[in-house]
This record gives sequence, structure tokens and C-alpha cells, in this order.
Amino acid sequence: MPKMWRLVDSGLVSPPESVALDEAMLEAHIAGVVPSTLHYYVRARPTVSVGYFQKISESVDAAEASKRGVAIVRRKSGGSSIFTDTGQLIYGLVVHESELPSGMSESFCVICSAIARALSSFGLDARYRPMNDVEVDGRKTSGNAQLRRKGSVLQHGTVIVQTDLEAMDAVLKVDKSKNPSLSRPSERVASLSSLLGRAVSIDDVKERMTSEFSKTFQVQFEKGVLTESERAIVNRLVAERYSRNEWNLKF
Repeated sequence: MPKMWRLVDSGLVSPPESVALDEAMLEAHIAGVVPSTLHYYVRARPTVSVGYFQKISESVDAAEASKRGVAIVRRKSGGSSIFTDTGQLIYGLVVHESELPSGMSESFCVICSAIARALSSFGLDARYRPMNDVEVDGRKTSGNAQLRRKGSVLQHGTVIVQTDLEAMDAVLKVDKSKNPSLSRPSERVASLSSLLGRAVSIDDVKERMTSEFSKTFQVQFEKGVLTESERAIVNRLVAERYSRNEWNLKF
């Protein structure tokens, strides 16, 4: 009989809550009170998610973000700053280290390859690109990051279904040290809808990703909700950290 993992779909969530949710699930998993979990959500407003070590001045036009009403949140995982809006599906996968290959690059390969297969099922040639991207024709459709603690792993990332590229270019700065030939962030990405030439349902993407994760890890997913303890952690993290400029803008 296959193992049972939990599937939580939070729907539309506020920017501060979005980062708190993933961390709360990780804390609960470390404590052993919840099973391995696949989590989906969409941020309810345009948001820049800043990697933990990213400097705001180098990666975000904070004045333009404020003018446009784009929120800024700093996540606990590393990686580059990304722009998200209601046209992007965000997932979080919390598992035991023992359920993944040893090594970050190998575990990225397993999870991102499953995402690539899910996106390829739409008729695209999606491929994993080390260390943490999924691309179609050389353009990123999914970016991912990891956080590891006490034997548990959180990998979370985005799938660009249909996003506002003009807003992305306005609020994100290009890291010329990594992409010297790039003039604006949107040159590096592509949405599923634009690649396919038709509208794509976020629910359809969820279903295909869930199916591929099920096959990859040989598990069945059971729909669930946050526990009371997880919800308490979310409320604490939002109040103490993710709703505060002292955290989000600290570097």
C-alpha cells in the first residue's frame, strides 16, 4: 500500500501569510506532528519574494514597488528575488531528507524534473536546468528554492501560468553579474499561456503536478487542512516577522 502524504490548497493568500505558511508546515514536519505535505497557493496581490540574503537595493526598485502596490516579503530560503502575482501558482513540498537523494543538487533534480514532466504534459518540451529552474526553449517557467532543517526539507517555487511581465520588469532589477546580456527580467522567463497560445487553468497545473509528484515519490495524496498548531505558528510568524519592514527590508 503506498504511503499517504497530505495535500493542502490554501487558495488566495496574503503575501505575509504566504511565506509564513511554508515555514509553519516545515516546523510542524520537524516536530513530527504532520506528514510530508504538498502545498499550493496563489498570492492575492503582486509581490516580490526576496531571497534571504538578497539586498533590496540590488534586486528591487522599492519606490516603484510601493507606487504600484507591490508587496515585498523576505523568505527564509535563499535564491534570487522573484515577482509573483495571481497568474502564478506557488507550491511548497515538505518531506524528510530520507525521501530525497542526498545532496541539494540531486534533490532539486528529482523535484524539478517532476515539475518538468507535468508541464510537458501540456505539449511542451519542459526541461530541468540545474541548479533550480525548469525551462521551455531556454526560458524559465518555474524557479525553485530549498530550506533544510533538522532532517526535513522544504522546496518551494513558482509556475508561471500567466503573469504581468510589464510589472515584473518595472520592479525587479537585473543582476548583471549573473546575466550580463540581460536587459530586463522578462527576457529570461515565459508563461505557459504564452508558450501554448491559449489560456491555461491554474487548477489544471495543480492536477498535473500532483499526479507527477505522486508517481515520483510513489505516494498517494490525501486532501487536508492546516492543524491548529500550524495555524498558530502562521499567526505568530506573520505578526513577528513577515508583516514587518524590519524583517522584509533588513538587507
